[in-house]
Amino acid sequence: MTATDRLESERIFHDQQAAERAVSFRTGRADLVFSDGAFLDHETWVRPAFAMLGDLHGKHALDYGCGHGMAAVVMARAGASVSAFDLSPGYVAEAQERAFANSVNVECVAADGEELPFADASFDAVWGNAILHHLDLTRAGKELLRVLKPGGVAVFCEPWGGNPLLAFARRRLPYPGKDRTPDERPLTRRDLAPLRAIFPDVEVSGFQLLGMIRRVWRNRFACRVCDGIDAGLLRMLPGLRNWCRYAVIALRKPMD
Repeated sequence: MTATDRLESERIFHDQQAAERAVSFRTGRADLVFSDGAFLDHETWVRPAFAMLGDLHGKHALDYGCGHGMAAVVMARAGASVSAFDLSPGYVAEAQERAFANSVNVECVAADGEELPFADASFDAVWGNAILHHLDLTRAGKELLRVLKPGGVAVFCEPWGGNPLLAFARRRLPYPGKDRTPDERPLTRRDLAPLRAIFPDVEVSGFQLLGMIRRVWRNRFACRVCDGIDAGLLRMLPGLRNWCRYAVIALRKPMD
């Protein structure tokens, strides 16, 4: 599949998702208005990852592959001037509508993460969720470096592919939210080589080792217990992070 075909496939897939979500909003089964906590606590890695962006007040921030636009709204509420883009025009429309419903200003555009329509050194902070694993990381990494200001940080939450048992489950077992595009796959350490060649400071943290049980069993007590065990295990045995379900990847641009 060519790069053009891949982009078109991604655009069609996510436009369809956005169209299905739009029906939910029209029929009252979903709500555009939300609290910060509804976004920051919907997965265990989101709040700690968001904290890595630092104080956003007075900063220029980018929601990279914005999807539904919730991160853009949260960044705007934190005092940032926010831009957001997505390959899917349907998701761009949803993000713009969500910003309006939550009374914040967000500049939303349809764009390709490998060819950003923003000026050099535009952003102090970049946020992305489940987006890098769709992209050519050499092209995307160069664009990220270009649009970040010196000293800026980009934080991404990405599905991780270091656990062979989890890889089997992803391929073979049914579970909620499994839909994905034909070409996407979780990232591995090897996949990050292009980013390490571009950014001198790349930090990778793992989330949900035992805690990934929540994908098939939503028992709150069991999930809290597993999360508590994970906190200790991942601190004592950092090599286990490669077996986690998700990774938080922080890229920092050096000061001039």
